[in-house]
Amino acid sequence: MDYTRSSDANKINERYMDSILIEERLIGSVAADTSVKLFGTTFSMPVMTPAFSHIGKLHGREMTGLEEYSAAARKLGILNFIGMTENDMFQKIAETGAKTVRIVKPYADNAKVRDQMRYAEDAGAFGIGMDIDHIFGENGYDICVGEEMASQTEDMLASYVSSTKLPFFVKGVLSVSDAIKCADIGVKCIMVSHHHGRMPFAVPPMMILPKIKKALEGRDVKILVDCGISSGADVYKALALGADGACVGRSMMAPLESGGIKGVTDFLTGVGKELRYIMSFTGAGTVKDIDSSTLHFMGER
Repeated sequence: MDYTRSSDANKINERYMDSILIEERLIGSVAADTSVKLFGTTFSMPVMTPAFSHIGKLHGREMTGLEEYSAAARKLGILNFIGMTENDMFQKIAETGAKTVRIVKPYADNAKVRDQMRYAEDAGAFGIGMDIDHIFGENGYDICVGEEMASQTEDMLASYVSSTKLPFFVKGVLSVSDAIKCADIGVKCIMVSHHHGRMPFAVPPMMILPKIKKALEGRDVKILVDCGISSGADVYKALALGADGACVGRSMMAPLESGGIKGVTDFLTGVGKELRYIMSFTGAGTVKDIDSSTLHFMGER
């Protein structure tokens, strides 16, 4: 028997997600509607783009990869996320017309944090937020593309929330403790994520998700989830466990690289079609009808 231990949180996450099975409920079911309403806006489906950063022009195409997948999000009518980028690039992303949330890194230069958040709001962002799971690196605070990161206190996060009229998102929540702190300071949406396994042995987002959902009952906080989302089945499981939406991740990179706007559009359309298919098979006519009673874990509910 192989007793080798693996600290790779991505492999742990994959095993956990694949252990979740779905039962059929066909009698009386109808073709499902995948539309979802978030922050007063109706989106075509609860499938969202990842907050990618620093993707240049792929294969010599006219637009950068960031602009291409944003244009695809606009075409599909879904919520779009963008990660670490400078203001001039965010302006180009805003010009695609996608409803975009700008996720700002926790820079040690706090003036840069606030400048990028203000710029995003002025440029017409749908929301702004911070990527707290990129604070630390192996040698202390992380350094990302030459930029040093810094710790973030509740007071600092609260000051960002109060500085904007837009919904504020915190990406990288992986505990009930952080979820409650976010709710207490007025964060409108948390993203349950371990940022593609930055910490060894990180708990799978979908494993901690139900506990976070229960802890936030009655609080005005939306919950999104990412890490390993690559299919409609993955999205369904996330929604059944308490999420309001799910962001695909690196699974979108290959179609983006090879096909640009069309590649991303086709890929995300396929994810949405599978989500509708599974919803219809489980008696969920709308996204709100999805619940955890259809899920089984290795055959045991």
